[in-house]
Amino acid sequence: MANPWAVAKFGGTSMANEEAIRRSASVVKDKGDIQMVVVSATSGTTNQLLDLVEKTQTVKWEVCQQVIEAIRIKHLKIARAMECDDETQKAVDKLLKELETIARGMFLLKDPSLKAIDRIQSIGERLSSHFMRKALLDLGYRKVNYLDARDIIRTNDHFGKALPDITAIEKNANEKLIPELKQGSLFVTQGFIGSTKDGFTTTLGRGGSDYSAALFGEAVHAKDIQIWTDVSGVATTDPRICPAAKPIREISFEEAAELATFGAKVLHPTTLWPAMRKDIPVFVGNSMAPSDPGTWIKSSADVQPLLRAMAIRKNQSLLTLTTPRMLHTYGFLANVFEVFKKHQLSVDLITTSEISIAITLDNSEIVDGDLMEDLQQFAAVKVDHDLSLISLIGNNIQSTAGLSRDIFSEIADVNVRMICVGASEHNICFLVNKGDGERVLQKLHGKFLEN
Repeated sequence: MANPWAVAKFGGTSMANEEAIRRSASVVKDKGDIQMVVVSATSGTTNQLLDLVEKTQTVKWEVCQQVIEAIRIKHLKIARAMECDDETQKAVDKLLKELETIARGMFLLKDPSLKAIDRIQSIGERLSSHFMRKALLDLGYRKVNYLDARDIIRTNDHFGKALPDITAIEKNANEKLIPELKQGSLFVTQGFIGSTKDGFTTTLGRGGSDYSAALFGEAVHAKDIQIWTDVSGVATTDPRICPAAKPIREISFEEAAELATFGAKVLHPTTLWPAMRKDIPVFVGNSMAPSDPGTWIKSSADVQPLLRAMAIRKNQSLLTLTTPRMLHTYGFLANVFEVFKKHQLSVDLITTSEISIAITLDNSEIVDGDLMEDLQQFAAVKVDHDLSLISLIGNNIQSTAGLSRDIFSEIADVNVRMICVGASEHNICFLVNKGDGERVLQKLHGKFLEN
């Protein structure tokens, strides 16, 4: 049974500076039912931290200090603008000192372990959450609890992209959060970060702040999870490619999951899993225009069109494995996928013939020479780079006669490299050359979603 409180997450652009932070705090105040606020690092900070990690291995310490100083100046500027009290200022100064200490250690040891990188990345969210707490106090809240997310979000020790321990998270929430929430307490905490059972800091991977909000929402049985960003909800496609793209008012979990997986940037793919497990509605809104309707993601949408939205994923590679040994041989696919498991790679699309398998991955995942070597033990491997994956998302796609004809007749002049349909009633996907990707999206969006 859902509780009467909501969990809200504010992304980097919603935390960009003093003005944005205060505007986001006002959203919390105006909504009235938000009792857990999850924040990202201030805009650009995570990239700065990763740049610092790289520089500790390649340049002189003085250059590293310049990056540290840029981060320091940005956050101290926000602290001054917000007229931070002594408690907040001391917390900010302590975190900036921690940043320098960790960076110095990386520089001296020339050993940027994933464990150390997770620790240094966590500083962005830990800084910004202090500013959000101060902004909420300035709005008249009598008490705002600063919560270290690492006390609740328990993970394994896969540093860089840790997996949450759902049972441990729920236990921590039952003990440390829910009793306080029932008393009306307001918490401010961090997205993106967690900790192992031994207390080492972990991160959930890039975009993990949305995931954190969903994990908190699941653990405290929230009535809804709100993702506040810089766009007014989920659109029918990327408006930078198709200016006629329209906001979607309501969409099902299944459709949204497909859309997020295959290229929509507004939602992290993992965000929906915890919400789906507990059937918690997810709202995507614009912190800069909070009165805009936004998008509600629910277990079932009232209207279920054949095609709801489209997405594009660029920089895709197509691996084709060919061998006569595959013919009438059991266990061949299992052996191939064992290789991908070994290298911790997730396959997006797959098609098979009698003696061939075609698989799609991001370009960046093909740089692993050991992966190619392992695959070549089973088959000859051909790799095609720089492709675009087009996905059409909707309902009853696999059982609608004539849809494929209408799609591919519209782009009859385009060479389609691979088609996947039938695995889900919610999507049809295909690969095209990089130079054709945006044009294909524009043509199909125009035909199916603009008329």
